[in-house]
Amino acid sequence: MTIIIVIAVILVLIVLFVLSSYNSFVRLSNQVKEAFSTMDVYLKKRWDLIPNLVETVKGYAKHEKGTLEEVVKLRSGAYDSMSDDEKIEANAQISAAIPKIMALAEAYPDLKANDNFMNLSNQIASLEDEIASSRKYYNGSVKIYNNKVQMFPSNIVASIFGFKTKEMFEIAQEERQNVKVEF
Repeated sequence: MTIIIVIAVILVLIVLFVLSSYNSFVRLSNQVKEAFSTMDVYLKKRWDLIPNLVETVKGYAKHEKGTLEEVVKLRSGAYDSMSDDEKIEANAQISAAIPKIMALAEAYPDLKANDNFMNLSNQIASLEDEIASSRKYYNGSVKIYNNKVQMFPSNIVASIFGFKTKEMFEIAQEERQNVKVEF
């Protein structure tokens, strides 16, 4: 009789652990989604500002067509139809291209003095700060979630219910380099 009680208690504890772990995974997964959504708002705003910045620069830097076309090409795609991973990749490439556009402005004093360009560059600088802040929050949420997915014994529950690790939003290798503009 005591063996049956001990087995029942062990089974109840296992069930409680599985339920608790599952609910924790759901909560952490939702936190990661919420963190990405926060960051996504700023990424979308920057995505929408890029054509305006490019058009402003085009008027002054006609012979810098290659750099500007690269940015337009990166941005050609329906942002809303992209997956989260595609959004992260596209925005990483745009993040690497923005300093090139800003460096072009250094060669054109009239462009730097243009009110429209100054306004757009200030908006982008502000958005970059917001993106950096939300990227920290997103990566922190992903770290907590990934730890839970990978650590024992919760990794057993994760594999049973199909919870997988998420990708961090990391800085692209190009962004780690100094921008070099040659004329």
